[in-house]
Parts: sequence; C-alpha cells; structure tokens
Amino acid sequence: MRFDNKIVVVTGAGSGIGEAAARRFSSEGATVLLVARSEEKLAKVAGSLPADRTQWMTADLSTEDGAKAVAAKVQGLGGADVLVNNAGIAVGGTIEEVSVEDWNTQIQTNLTGYFMVTKFLWDQLKAKKGNVVMTSSVSGLGGDWGMFAYNASKGGVTNLVRALALDGAKLGVRVNAVNPALTKSDMTKDMLENEALMAKFRERQPLEAPADPAGVAAAMAFLASDDARLITGVNLPVDGGVMASNGQPPQ
Repeated sequence: MRFDNKIVVVTGAGSGIGEAAARRFSSEGATVLLVARSEEKLAKVAGSLPADRTQWMTADLSTEDGAKAVAAKVQGLGGADVLVNNAGIAVGGTIEEVSVEDWNTQIQTNLTGYFMVTKFLWDQLKAKKGNVVMTSSVSGLGGDWGMFAYNASKGGVTNLVRALALDGAKLGVRVNAVNPALTKSDMTKDMLENEALMAKFRERQPLEAPADPAGVAAAMAFLASDDARLITGVNLPVDGGVMASNGQPPQ
C-alpha cells in the first residue's frame, strides 16, 4: 500500500500501459484520476476499480484547455501526488510520406501534451513533494526504420525528463520515465496481429515479446514510490532486454 492516501493522475488510462498503471496504483491504495479521450474505455476501466477511490474524465491533452481541465479536476480532489504522463499516438512513415500535419499532431500529443499537463500540475506536485513518471520508449533512446516522427517525439520526452528532473530536484519534485519496447496495447494492435513481424520482435527481445503492460506499470509504481526517493532524471528501459544488445543478430 505504498500509495495509500495519495492522489495519482494517469493519462491515456483507457487501455494498454495507462490502464495497467491505473490498476497498479489503485491496488496499492491510491485514489486514481483516469484521463483519456474515450469515454467508453474510461468508464469500463473505472467501473472495475474501487468506486470510492476512482475518478475519471475525458480530455484532449494535446490542447491547453484539456490540460488545464485536468489540473482543475485534481486540485478539487486535493492535489496530485503523482502524475503518470502516458497518453500517446504513433505516426509511422518516412519523411517523404509523413505530412506536416501528421508531424505536428505527433509532437503535440506525445511531447507538448506531456509538457502542458506537467506544467499545469507543477504547483500541486511542489506542494505535495510529488513526482512525475512519463512513458517514453526504446524509440526515445534509439531510432527505428520508418518511425522518425514517433522517434522525435519520444526522444523529446527522454530529454524533457532529464531537464525537468534538474529543475525539480531542489523543489522536492522527482521526474523519471519508463522506456518500454513493444507492449500489448490498442496502439500496437495491428503489429500484434502480424505474425511475421512478431517473430522478428521475439528474435530481438530476449524476454517476453510483446510485453505485458502490467510489467511496465510495476516499474512505474516503483519509480513513483518512496523506494525510488534517490532516483530522478532516469529513463528506465523496461524492454525485455532489447537495449542489452549491440544490434547484431542472434547466432
């Protein structure tokens, strides 16, 4: 019960890693505010959690109004102890294929959205000596073929975490990230249904591929807990060993 009497905000909480994070923090005693765009998905997840410790709201966190609405909601609950920045999208394609609009949408959702929610919750986190856990990616630590826009957004998150950790340290606010490899989610559904592609991932990922989102959520809960009180500015690969490789194929 590491989060008993704590208020935790989880964005992108309707499925995948966000849903798993909401369940994990709730299981450890937190009051959880679930945020996503889909009312149907949020209602389903929230309905399976303790009613007295679960709140939810829809919001478009790529907009300033959406981020401010979340800050106002959680302030009414008593202020955030933990912010899990997890909402995201993936835009694939080469530079010839990705439009300016697609690029802007990717950066606005995955990077600017994280900035805005963190900014508008920052005073609450300072008051509570709280912390932020962001979902970056192994794609924020290295490049992928045909995913340059996603790589750029997650690379931005990776360094946003490091810089905010420096600014927040003397204020009592820790900032960290998890960097998953391929994980089961709505966003990766098409990939998961491609058996030839999955065989390639299993060849490159020593532990389970695709990963269970609950395993990523467990790492998030650790980073947000007092057990990690000396850890800030870290991008933690929760990747089944992908980053352990130098890139050469198995022999």
